[in-house]
Amino acid sequence: MIKRTMIVLAGLWLAVASCSSDSEEDLLPPPAPPSGCDTAQVAFAATITPLLGTYGCTNCHSGTSPSANINLSSYAGVKAKVDDGRLLGAITHAAGFSAMPQGGNKMNDCDINKFRAWINRGALNN
Repeated sequence: MIKRTMIVLAGLWLAVASCSSDSEEDLLPPPAPPSGCDTAQVAFAATITPLLGTYGCTNCHSGTSPSANINLSSYAGVKAKVDDGRLLGAITHAAGFSAMPQGGNKMNDCDINKFRAWINRGALNN
């Protein structure tokens, strides 16, 4: 009986220890999109590029000397920020990231979920 109890406790310890470096965000599924928010047909050219313009992202992050050397005027520039995790962190105002737009309001939840949907589907150049 003692041996079985020790095995069960060791298994529980391993389960807890394996998650010790996960943040709460990593453990929870992404929030459901707000009702009326269509994330089914999100595409880079038709959705993401216009949103970057609407929120003024490309006002600072484009041209010959983009702010912080981040150029969001091309797919390659946007994809680089998706791949390093900084794009989603910035637009969601997550802890440890520079909140964007700087000095402005956070994107609405529907638009953030459009970015999430695009990223979760592979952040394709479509």
